Amino acid sequence: MVEVFDFFSGCGGTSLGFQNYGFRVIGALDYDKDSAETFRNNFPKVTFIEKDIRQVKPEDLSGILMKQRKTPLLFCACAPCQPFTGQRRLIKENDSRKSLLSEFERFVRYWKPDFIFLENVPGIQNINKSGEAFSGFTELLEKDRYNFDYSVIKASEIGVPQVRKRFILTASSNGRKVRPIKEILEKYSQPETSVKDWIADLPAIKAGERHQTIPNHAAFNLSEQNLIRIQHTPEGGDRRDWPEGLRVGCHKNYQGHTDVYGRMKWDEPASTLTTRCISYSNGRFGHPEQHRAISVREAARLQTFPDDFVFYGNLGSCARQVGNAVPPLMAQRFSESFI
Repeated sequence: MVEVFDFFSGCGGTSLGFQNYGFRVIGALDYDKDSAETFRNNFPKVTFIEKDIRQVKPEDLSGILMKQRKTPLLFCACAPCQPFTGQRRLIKENDSRKSLLSEFERFVRYWKPDFIFLENVPGIQNINKSGEAFSGFTELLEKDRYNFDYSVIKASEIGVPQVRKRFILTASSNGRKVRPIKEILEKYSQPETSVKDWIADLPAIKAGERHQTIPNHAAFNLSEQNLIRIQHTPEGGDRRDWPEGLRVGCHKNYQGHTDVYGRMKWDEPASTLTTRCISYSNGRFGHPEQHRAISVREAARLQTFPDDFVFYGNLGSCARQVGNAVPPLMAQRFSESFI
């Protein structure tokens, strides 16, 4: 059995994926209050540290981890990705979140885990100071004689119903070989699954409504104007389908960002779910046929969370937790890299 410590755990998508494969999650760390509540309630036996990693010393984990261990140890990390995403090209150079990979490096250097799993947005390896942090991290891996592999993958290639590109790094120490990412993709390559495959069976609800028995099956309310707009939007359509009088002023002579105010298509994967994945005006997050944006539960399903995984916090916080999460199915697939 492999034991797992989850850094920047968020609500626990990575932990759930590794747990589903048979690994034992023993610890997690994140500073977000609502994510911490979600994690603790879904993983009651796991020791959770609710702190900013910058205030934690590697030796502080001694109550959870042991340097002399008989069981292989895996560190996984998905540092907050906003500073590295291509959608934030104007991010300030001094954004403190860019150092978070270096903060994770402190724990790798001290504890020397047997395995490492790193997930982030494409770009962490080559954008300004983030590229410097990444090259420093790979230099540490080489110095400590880790075998490692990294690549940008499409989540839809391994069964996640989402057009979601992610950067993955897997590493293994002590002479163990790490299974190439390409082999994992080839093994689990399959036809893309669709929005319909994952959410069509959920009961209908209205904008602003919460289902009484299905956890987190709740949708944001819509203004009267946006309700009219979505009623004029066909499945897979967007703001270009509206009558002239419904169009937002700044969009009338602008052809970009056509996903905003868009509806999903039943027979295709969803677009990438973001931290605002239940907001109709922030992406192609409209339900394919119901006059509302998708619910938190629908977003969670499209991230491959099961219905018994409950999110805590208000709707906006739950959406942020879902959008930031590593899809559990993705983590589960890559668990095999370490066996």
